[in-house]
Amino acid sequence: MKNSEKNTRQTYRLNITRNWDGTPASPNDICEIVFSLKADEIVVNVEAPFYDDPPPSGPAGEKEGLWNFEVVELFLLGRGGRYLEIEIGPHGHSLILALHSVRRVSGRHTPLHCATRINGNRWQGVLTLSPEAELLPFTHANAYAIHGQEPNRRYLAASPVPGERPDFHQPARFIALKDLQ
Repeated sequence: MKNSEKNTRQTYRLNITRNWDGTPASPNDICEIVFSLKADEIVVNVEAPFYDDPPPSGPAGEKEGLWNFEVVELFLLGRGGRYLEIEIGPHGHSLILALHSVRRVSGRHTPLHCATRINGNRWQGVLTLSPEAELLPFTHANAYAIHGQEPNRRYLAASPVPGERPDFHQPARFIALKDLQ
């Protein structure tokens, strides 16, 4: 890879405007993820409604099972069916999983930086990480937002997923990055 290509940053935007099954989300539920990719860095910015769900126990930082809480997720599909699952919660918790195939975790990543800020009924977050070279290049993405308590738990998606219940591990439903520019 040439140095000029390595240092080129591509920026993409995903708006989460639908429920997981494709029905329109309430305008108050809409989330936005803006992410940028370089060969050695991923930066994820989140702007989302804050529902004040109970936070995970423990201090901000890596949190196993973060998908059980209020969270926004970005999935990035890379080479050979490998993908990253990047989760950010409004209270500063994160979880980054590397998967070598659908639901097959091959590793975890610690972010270089993760910060969140709650401002009234909205929250913002930024997370930075270094991807593994084996994942590159990324070609597709999808984003999801989860909030609420059962039986009123809500699952939203940028690109809806088929099925009888939410299943975000469907790379065939991810959006080509070229279509996000």
